[in-house]
Amino acid sequence: MNTQTGPILVVEDIPNVLELLEVTLRFKGYQVRTARNGQEALEAVIKEQPVLVITDILMPKMDGFALAQKLRLSLQTRVVPIIFLSATYVTPEDKAFAMTLGAVRFLEKPVDTEEFLLTVAEIMTQGPPTAPEPLNEQLFYQGYRERLESKLRHKNTQIARTERLLPTLPQEQRPAFESMLQQAHNDRENIQAELKEIYRVLDDLKATGN
Repeated sequence: MNTQTGPILVVEDIPNVLELLEVTLRFKGYQVRTARNGQEALEAVIKEQPVLVITDILMPKMDGFALAQKLRLSLQTRVVPIIFLSATYVTPEDKAFAMTLGAVRFLEKPVDTEEFLLTVAEIMTQGPPTAPEPLNEQLFYQGYRERLESKLRHKNTQIARTERLLPTLPQEQRPAFESMLQQAHNDRENIQAELKEIYRVLDDLKATGN
């Protein structure tokens, strides 16, 4: 069915989304491996190199941006095509940064199944892409910091709006918005943890003159 052989690695921290993507791909005959964050994805790549990586961006432990940069820095995985999926990082600046990391496509969530499968099929039949040059550390972490700071501002606004709205809602509507609020808090914690690490790395780079 496809000109490349090997598994597709799907990286997603939300279980029902991960299951949907996996089932959709398997139904079309693709081999699929899964991971719940960037760290798990790197461990999976060591065991078996994928022919395509499909990854969410906002995830705990290691997000999609950091995963893509690490894949590009390795000669073994530099040519593996990457598709980014995101419901959070969808501004033009987010997408532009994703493409500088060597992504071949960027799809917004919720995923349109037909568009998703067409995109995967196109990439799988094109053959290995030309290996992109990875961003140097300074440029990567500066761009990464800017994207995360922008998302943190957005999440803070979203949380404040939801907290103001909740007391005014009818009782039957509150559970859905409480769930939304909890997810926003989780997302904010992930972003803050990533930013803390990036600030540390940038300080180290500045201290060493890189």
